Amino acid sequence: MKKLLFGAIALVVLAAPAFAQKKDSEPLEILERDKKQQAEQVDQQYKRTMERSRKEGETASTRSDPWSNMRAPNDGKR
Repeated sequence: MKKLLFGAIALVVLAAPAFAQKKDSEPLEILERDKKQQAEQVDQQYKRTMERSRKEGETASTRSDPWSNMRAPNDGKR
């Protein structure tokens, strides 16, 4: 009985590393998952850019002249 128990324990101990080497996925599945993640990232970047441009468009409605202090005063001499 002890020999059988010892044999079973030895078999489990020796077989454990083989079961520890579990594969994650197939290479094609990994590539598809990476492509999907990249597509989601691109979509998120696009949405953030569109939001930013909309916010800038709202503030751009008030026109400003950054060179106004560099010009000479307009005396109506045209």
